[in-house]
Amino acid sequence: MPPCSCWKALRLILCIVIGPSILYAQSSTPPHWTYDGKEGPKHWSELDPSFSPCSLGKHQSPINIKHAKMVDLPALQFNYNPAPLNIVDNGHTILVNYAPGSTVTVGDKTYALKQFHFHHPGEEEIKGKHYDLVAHLVHADASGHNAVVAILFKADAKAAASPLLDTLWKNVSQEKGKVIEVSSISINVKDLLPAETGYYTFSGSLTTPPCTEGVDWYILKTPVTISESQLAFFAKIYKHDNRPLQPINHREVFESK
Repeated sequence: MPPCSCWKALRLILCIVIGPSILYAQSSTPPHWTYDGKEGPKHWSELDPSFSPCSLGKHQSPINIKHAKMVDLPALQFNYNPAPLNIVDNGHTILVNYAPGSTVTVGDKTYALKQFHFHHPGEEEIKGKHYDLVAHLVHADASGHNAVVAILFKADAKAAASPLLDTLWKNVSQEKGKVIEVSSISINVKDLLPAETGYYTFSGSLTTPPCTEGVDWYILKTPVTISESQLAFFAKIYKHDNRPLQPINHREVFESK
């Protein structure tokens, strides 16, 4: 076979053998998932092998907290500092990325705040009670272990608007996936915290794919009131972005005194 023909044949073989993998690598994107239909929570584990914990995991979140054991737990020590506004509607929620330097400490564990986001209605239940909205404050320690602090919200016609939520809602883009950075606007997530920070705690998972387990959850017991108009703003964007409740199985849930 002439040299030219050999080269053509070799190229054809390479395209057949390794071409598809190269094409996959170039076009690979995160699997699309939603909160409804064929890509909703019941089917998350079917969308990608990495999502298998969504159906196979035994320590999944959210849960209904109804038989918590009251024990002497360390207080949550919040060290949240102001940060420049960085906000995005990522197609699943409104998410705020947080600049380095803010932490929460629980006993001998310290976690750095990475971002916070919202779910409507609130994903967790407390003795069967659902809340109107929840903020999940996502943290990680030096080894990458996650901890989430959950702030529960209930809407009240007489409640004053939250200044922080007002700032967030006014700056979120109508374009999905567009990150808005406003260095001149400083926010502090500490402004969302209730005055009392007693909590429930348990081992759970991320509430979105890939539903990774081994997440330390801290659900603040005292809800925060927000105005009905602030709730309506979020609900207009996301009628619901909450994962259904998951079985507790044999987990223990603890409540601070």
